[in-house]
Amino acid sequence: MIKTLAYTTLALIAFAGNSVLCRMALGEQTIDAASFTHIRLLSGAVVLFLILKSKPGKTNNSSTGSWFAAITLFVYALSFSYAYITLDTATGALILFGVVQITMVVYTVTKGKRLHLSEWIGVSFALCGFIYLVLPGLTTPSLSGFLLMTLSGIAWGMYTLIGRGSTHPLEETTFNFVRTIPLIILLGVFTITNAQLSNQGIILAILSGAIASGIGYTIWYMALPALSATQAGVVQLLVPVFAAIGGIFFVGEQLSLRLLLAGSMILGGILVVIIGKQYFLQHRH
Repeated sequence: MIKTLAYTTLALIAFAGNSVLCRMALGEQTIDAASFTHIRLLSGAVVLFLILKSKPGKTNNSSTGSWFAAITLFVYALSFSYAYITLDTATGALILFGVVQITMVVYTVTKGKRLHLSEWIGVSFALCGFIYLVLPGLTTPSLSGFLLMTLSGIAWGMYTLIGRGSTHPLEETTFNFVRTIPLIILLGVFTITNAQLSNQGIILAILSGAIASGIGYTIWYMALPALSATQAGVVQLLVPVFAAIGGIFFVGEQLSLRLLLAGSMILGGILVVIIGKQYFLQHRH
């Protein structure tokens, strides 16, 4: 139990760390978004590959990921980077993880699953939170940043759904990262002339890819077997909270009242979606 708690906490901090590191790099313009994505995915692939090769026992060679998963991973990482040019740390993480959960709910509906009344209430409440977040006002996040992070959340939600039934998640994640390399090269062809690099930006991108992504995802997979699907969904709602704390301490950001209210609505609504149906079914009699 203590080991699971430790793994889960470290993984969530790593997820939030991606938001903090990306915002530190792009907010201060120490690196351009495309180069940050290049270095993040490439360093993540290298670290995951080294972890996989050092893993005791025989590796399942049939688990080589998929091109569709690699494309969703690439779209997630690229739009994530460009979104953080204009979004602050907490807002970006809130939009990302809120959209991830909503994407997964929408997917279940399209597959013919009926939502419980509590789930509809939760989704509606979360959507109202998003609407409130982007209503015109002094503290409204940029529309381009919001749309890019929404795209990033949809892509990450799809990537999560693809890997849901994986029996060898570490192997598949490693090869999905490796499969993004041709996409990285293609992106570089179009963006290399506008590349903006600095030692600080490169280091932040490597930390995001190697530590927060590569090692963070590995720790998360170590925690998942001991977590139920509901628990795994609920604990991820802590990521925007950790990201907000990181933004305050490392980026010098301040929390706005709008973000606090919208965040409470979005996370509260998603929490109702995740645990509401189970609660009402247990207390029906």
